Amino acid sequence: MGLPAILGALSMTDVAVGVLVFVVGVAGGYGLLSYLGKRRRTAAQLEAERIVGEATSKAELIIKTAEVEAGQRRLKEEEEFKRQKAEQEQELKETERRLEKRADNLDKKLDVLSTKERAMEEGVQRLKEREAQLTEQKQEIDGILKQEREQLLRISGMSLDEAKSTLLRQIRTEVEQDAAEMVDKVLSEAKESAHTKSREIVVTAIQRYASEHGSAATVSTVDIPSDDMKGRVIGREGRNIRAFEKATGVDVIVDDTPGVVVVSAFDPVRREIARQSLEMLIQDGRIHPTRIEEVVAEIGAQVAQEITERGKKAAIEANVGGLQRKLIDLLGRLSYRTSYGQNVLRHSIEVAYLCQVMADELGLDGALARRCGLLHDIGKAVDHEVEGGHPQIGADICRRFKEPPEVLNAIAGHHGDIEATSPYTPLVAAADAVSASRPGSRRESLERYIKRLEQLEGIATSFPGIKQAYAVQAGREVRVIVDANRINDSAAAKAAYDIAKRIESEMTYPGEVKVTLIREVRATEYAR
Repeated sequence: MGLPAILGALSMTDVAVGVLVFVVGVAGGYGLLSYLGKRRRTAAQLEAERIVGEATSKAELIIKTAEVEAGQRRLKEEEEFKRQKAEQEQELKETERRLEKRADNLDKKLDVLSTKERAMEEGVQRLKEREAQLTEQKQEIDGILKQEREQLLRISGMSLDEAKSTLLRQIRTEVEQDAAEMVDKVLSEAKESAHTKSREIVVTAIQRYASEHGSAATVSTVDIPSDDMKGRVIGREGRNIRAFEKATGVDVIVDDTPGVVVVSAFDPVRREIARQSLEMLIQDGRIHPTRIEEVVAEIGAQVAQEITERGKKAAIEANVGGLQRKLIDLLGRLSYRTSYGQNVLRHSIEVAYLCQVMADELGLDGALARRCGLLHDIGKAVDHEVEGGHPQIGADICRRFKEPPEVLNAIAGHHGDIEATSPYTPLVAAADAVSASRPGSRRESLERYIKRLEQLEGIATSFPGIKQAYAVQAGREVRVIVDANRINDSAAAKAAYDIAKRIESEMTYPGEVKVTLIREVRATEYAR
């Protein structure tokens, strides 16, 4: 059936219903599509809001994290700044302390130079006065000679040449006689005082200066457990050992001797501080410049306290009261001082006891005698720092602390440097000699040996024309080198004889001393 037939067969109602259904279907499809699109947009909007919220939360977390990290970084930077500031302040304090120490050292050196300058000026003044006296004496002698010449010419009627010859013979005879008397007098005085004076001078030189023959009293040894520790003591490029020497004022000798480091200084207190400091550093193991300064300061305070305690104990043991704190400290320093191997503090206490015993026997004040004996060598505590002999140094120190005149005279005069004005001065001198000469008090073998060698060489070089002299074979021979231009062969034999006779008359020695005199003529030319 064709379409027209079908359409014809349908009624109008059916057509209307079909159109209506079509329209409704189209409208429903459109509405459904609109609903689905709106729902999809709502879901997308919600998803976008969720993403934005998450992004905002993350941004806020990142900002808070950055703020915390920035705060922590600022705190660290502040702590680092404070630490650096503290280190700089400490370095500035150390630099200031070192500068103050250098200034003190410069002041001390300036004082010493001023003292030496005054001494030189006084010496120059004395020389000028002596020169003026000699000039006056020369003028007087010239006047006397002129008068005698005129008188001889007038009385004898001699010619000028004859009178001159007679006068010269007379003057020569008188001068030779006066010279012989003067030489005899000088030799007698020298023989009487040579032994005492020479011993005193040599002992003072050994104690005040760190020379070779005084090494036994100027060095201390410190045990080192290993070579590695010895290297740490030296430090990189010698940094530690230089810092140690600068802080203590001593010389540290590190050689190939295994297990030993030598500390050398003529100041016994500084040497003791250095020895204890080095031992503490070795035990601690931390050896660097800052630690060295800390340990040296700590040990210095301990030694200073120990010095004070030793001084107090000495004053109590000698039963001497009322001493100033400075005098007590100086007494404590004497415990580190030796004389011929004898401890000076123990020697002073012994002299105090001896003075009291003798004073009691003579009916004098035993307490004052003890005070004189205890303080008689107080100058030895600082005689390596102050110009002059220890008696005068000790008297000046005690004078500043208002010690009695008897004590001052005993200190200054116990070696006979000044006249004794009180009976306590000879008591101290006698007690000093007894304490020093008793058996076992002192070790003199090395000092006597060195003194004998020096005296041999000194006698030989005192003759004219002698260039050099060497004592060899432990002092059993002295070899003398003469100037060939001033002494010929015959005079050389006489010079050797004179040297031998003088050694024989002036020295005491075992066996015999051989004098070998060497005269050498050298001729030098150049072939050109």
